[in-house]
Amino acid sequence: MYPDTLNLMQIEDLLPLYAAHPGVAALAKVLQDGQPALTHCEGLHASSAPVAFAALAHRGAVQRPFLFVLNDEEEAGYFYHDLHQMLGDARVCFYPSTYRRAVKYAQHDAANEILRTDVLNRLSEYRKADAPAGLLYIVTFPAALAERVAPPQSVAERTFSLKVGESHDLTEISNNLLALGFKRKDYVYEPGEYAVRGSILDVYSYSSEYPFRIDFFGDEVDTIRTFDVQDQLSRERKQKIEIVPELALADAEKIPFTDYLPADTLLVVRDLTFVSDTIDRIWNEGFSSQAYTDRLADATEMERQQIMREMDKQLSLLSATAFMRSVSGMRRVVLSPSAVGGMNEDIADASLSFNISPQPLFHKNFDMLRQTLTQYAEVGYTLYILADSSKQQQRLKEILSPQTISGDDYNMQANPNMGAEGLDFEPVDHALHEGFADNSLRACFFTDHQIFDRFHKYSLRSDSARAGKMALTMKELQEMEPGDYIVHVDLGVGKFGGLVRVPSGDGYQEVIRIIYQNNDKV
Repeated sequence: MYPDTLNLMQIEDLLPLYAAHPGVAALAKVLQDGQPALTHCEGLHASSAPVAFAALAHRGAVQRPFLFVLNDEEEAGYFYHDLHQMLGDARVCFYPSTYRRAVKYAQHDAANEILRTDVLNRLSEYRKADAPAGLLYIVTFPAALAERVAPPQSVAERTFSLKVGESHDLTEISNNLLALGFKRKDYVYEPGEYAVRGSILDVYSYSSEYPFRIDFFGDEVDTIRTFDVQDQLSRERKQKIEIVPELALADAEKIPFTDYLPADTLLVVRDLTFVSDTIDRIWNEGFSSQAYTDRLADATEMERQQIMREMDKQLSLLSATAFMRSVSGMRRVVLSPSAVGGMNEDIADASLSFNISPQPLFHKNFDMLRQTLTQYAEVGYTLYILADSSKQQQRLKEILSPQTISGDDYNMQANPNMGAEGLDFEPVDHALHEGFADNSLRACFFTDHQIFDRFHKYSLRSDSARAGKMALTMKELQEMEPGDYIVHVDLGVGKFGGLVRVPSGDGYQEVIRIIYQNNDKV
């Protein structure tokens, strides 16, 4: 039997191994030389592309910003997830769209604005003459690049700081927040809100994952802490903070996001033509008439003017022509699984090839899993299995043991090619999105969620902002009593009928019951 506690390898410990990869070494040399305008990398299947670029960062040979443009939000989210797993927050950030759904619906996502503001602030700091140069990875997708952004000067003018020990008039700060577009609430639960209770100011800046709680002693800032919206508990003390409003509402003439990028930024893209076509489609669609109707309903005259400026595509969106012009001078790396994918009509100045195979589909067939891993092991491959749970690693150890294992979802016989302790593999703490076998390194990097056919979701720093809002919404619902009046956005006023569970797919989902006249229920 295997010990209850496994000795897990940390995922970042894979970096030295991959930094020695001949393909990564060749890529580092090409980028250091500074000559090729277009480099083509083929064969980077599954999660091998983010792993290769994380290893490039580990080598320390290339110190510059990288802009990774994936084809859509989901692909970008998983690419960011893999880079972040290996490198952390300091060097990797995600740049999403301002909007919750398609741009044309104009539905703002306050949590996304946190991530956008973080990227703009980082780039502003990066461009300062006295700031040390370094590597920065920005991951994005076409819809985010289709939006114009406030220029750096406007961002600086709309940002103000607070520091422990400084003197400020709380009433004046409250007026400043209102002027910048913040909304006063009884309590804050999403960016763009603030609350005043006695000598305490809570404010949710667009520059922070968590809201700030500023405690005044008279006019002096006594303490500054971040806190969790869900439980209101303090998280971290701060000596100085910056409060940033929603930059999408800035009145200044907006510029392409690429204008923020330093001149030596390297563009990494799968298919630039696809990106351009997507931005062109967003430009042609503009904002829908329904979006205008929804946004202008019940707005004051001043708010209507602001909304009309915001929804003028000439001011807020970027045409494909303007986008292509903005990236025309950037050095570019094209990623594609094959020699022809993503190249379009461009001729590469340098081409690199990686010999990588995607992780096979096992569909919880553990006989196939053991057979495949055994075949790799017999020809000298090192086996790494990545999982977010130590329990899953323990389960895999048992599955790959030479004993007969039986259970609800598998039934396997011992493999005569196994040793006394079964197949030897390195359990790695934390998973990538998609596993692969690297035939140059002679190593397999397989993920447990693919082995067990489980859905894998990436997470972003903005998720805590959404979770806080959802937690407060559920708290409000749980405080309601059956019979209380409630308003449905489409059907109007009804009576709260409680929370009920209804079948949904393979399980159940909790929903709100609303009762209308004649006992009609929604």
